Amino acid sequence: MRGEDHRRSLANLRGIDAERIALILLIAKGYWPMAQRYLGHSGEIDLIMKRGRVIVAVEVKARKSLEEAALTITPAKLRRIGLAMNQFRSKHRLSDEYVYRCDAVLIA
Repeated sequence: MRGEDHRRSLANLRGIDAERIALILLIAKGYWPMAQRYLGHSGEIDLIMKRGRVIVAVEVKARKSLEEAALTITPAKLRRIGLAMNQFRSKHRLSDEYVYRCDAVLIA
Protein backbone atom coordinates (compact mmCIF):
# COMPACT_ATOMS: atom_id res chain seq x y z
CA MET A 1 0.00 0.00 0.00
CA ARG A 2 2.91 2.32 0.67
CA GLY A 3 3.81 2.44 -3.06
CA GLU A 4 0.23 3.37 -3.98
CA ASP A 5 0.23 6.18 -1.40
CA HIS A 6 3.51 7.49 -2.82
CA ARG A 7 2.17 7.47 -6.40
CA ARG A 8 -0.99 9.23 -5.28
CA SER A 9 1.06 11.85 -3.43
CA LEU A 10 3.22 12.48 -6.52
CA ALA A 11 0.13 12.78 -8.72
CA ASN A 12 -1.35 15.29 -6.27
CA LEU A 13 1.84 17.37 -6.37
CA ARG A 14 1.84 17.30 -10.20
CA GLY A 15 -1.78 18.47 -10.12
CA ILE A 16 -0.92 21.37 -7.81
CA ASP A 17 2.00 22.34 -10.09
CA ALA A 18 -0.27 22.17 -13.15
CA GLU A 19 -2.82 24.41 -11.42
CA ARG A 20 -0.10 26.95 -10.65
CA ILE A 21 1.00 26.96 -14.29
CA ALA A 22 -2.61 27.40 -15.42
CA LEU A 23 -3.14 30.21 -12.92
CA ILE A 24 -0.06 32.10 -14.14
CA LEU A 25 -1.11 31.60 -17.78
CA LEU A 26 -4.63 32.86 -17.15
CA ILE A 27 -3.46 35.88 -15.14
CA ALA A 28 -1.13 36.73 -18.05
CA LYS A 29 -4.22 36.64 -20.30
CA GLY A 30 -6.04 39.15 -18.08
CA TYR A 31 -8.07 36.84 -15.83
CA TRP A 32 -8.23 37.33 -12.08
CA PRO A 33 -8.62 34.48 -9.61
CA MET A 34 -11.84 34.24 -7.62
CA ALA A 35 -11.17 30.80 -6.12
CA GLN A 36 -8.71 27.94 -6.23
CA ARG A 37 -9.75 24.36 -5.55
CA TYR A 38 -13.30 25.39 -4.77
CA LEU A 39 -15.09 22.46 -3.16
CA GLY A 40 -18.85 22.42 -3.55
CA HIS A 41 -21.20 19.71 -2.34
CA SER A 42 -21.23 18.06 -5.76
CA GLY A 43 -17.64 18.51 -6.89
CA GLU A 44 -14.45 20.53 -7.09
CA ILE A 45 -13.49 23.32 -9.46
CA ASP A 46 -9.74 23.70 -9.88
CA LEU A 47 -9.84 27.44 -10.65
CA ILE A 48 -12.57 30.04 -10.88
CA MET A 49 -11.36 33.05 -12.85
CA LYS A 50 -12.92 36.36 -13.89
CA ARG A 51 -12.23 38.74 -16.76
CA GLY A 52 -14.68 41.56 -17.27
CA ARG A 53 -18.18 40.10 -17.31
CA VAL A 54 -16.99 36.52 -17.85
CA ILE A 55 -16.56 34.03 -15.02
CA VAL A 56 -14.85 30.77 -15.92
CA ALA A 57 -14.71 27.44 -14.13
CA VAL A 58 -11.35 26.00 -15.16
CA GLU A 59 -10.56 22.29 -15.10
CA VAL A 60 -6.81 21.66 -15.13
CA LYS A 61 -5.50 18.29 -16.32
CA ALA A 62 -1.85 17.21 -16.55
CA ARG A 63 -1.14 13.92 -18.30
CA LYS A 64 1.51 12.37 -20.54
CA SER A 65 -0.32 13.60 -23.66
CA LEU A 66 -2.91 16.27 -24.42
CA GLU A 67 -5.25 13.60 -25.76
CA GLU A 68 -5.01 11.62 -22.53
CA ALA A 69 -5.70 14.79 -20.55
CA ALA A 70 -8.72 15.68 -22.69
CA LEU A 71 -10.21 12.19 -22.31
CA THR A 72 -10.41 12.63 -18.54
CA ILE A 73 -13.00 15.40 -18.91
CA THR A 74 -16.16 13.34 -19.13
CA PRO A 75 -19.79 14.47 -19.33
CA ALA A 76 -20.20 13.41 -15.69
CA LYS A 77 -17.22 15.59 -14.71
CA LEU A 78 -18.70 18.56 -16.58
CA ARG A 79 -22.03 18.03 -14.79
CA ARG A 80 -20.29 18.05 -11.39
CA ILE A 81 -18.39 21.24 -12.32
CA GLY A 82 -21.66 22.88 -13.40
CA LEU A 83 -23.36 21.97 -10.12
CA ALA A 84 -20.37 23.23 -8.12
CA MET A 85 -20.38 26.48 -10.13
CA ASN A 86 -24.07 26.98 -9.34
CA GLN A 87 -23.24 26.55 -5.65
CA PHE A 88 -20.39 29.06 -5.98
CA ARG A 89 -22.69 31.55 -7.74
CA SER A 90 -25.32 31.18 -5.03
CA LYS A 91 -22.83 31.44 -2.17
CA HIS A 92 -21.28 34.60 -3.63
CA ARG A 93 -24.60 36.02 -4.86
CA LEU A 94 -23.36 36.34 -8.44
CA SER A 95 -26.02 37.56 -10.83
CA ASP A 96 -27.05 36.49 -14.30
CA GLU A 97 -25.40 39.63 -15.72
CA TYR A 98 -22.17 37.59 -15.98
CA VAL A 99 -21.38 35.12 -18.72
CA TYR A 100 -20.45 31.75 -17.21
CA ARG A 101 -18.44 29.08 -18.96
CA CYS A 102 -16.23 26.09 -18.32
CA ASP A 103 -12.76 25.91 -19.87
CA ALA A 104 -9.96 23.37 -19.61
CA VAL A 105 -6.22 23.85 -19.41
CA LEU A 106 -4.47 20.70 -20.60
CA ILE A 107 -0.81 20.18 -19.80
CA ALA A 108 1.37 17.44 -21.26
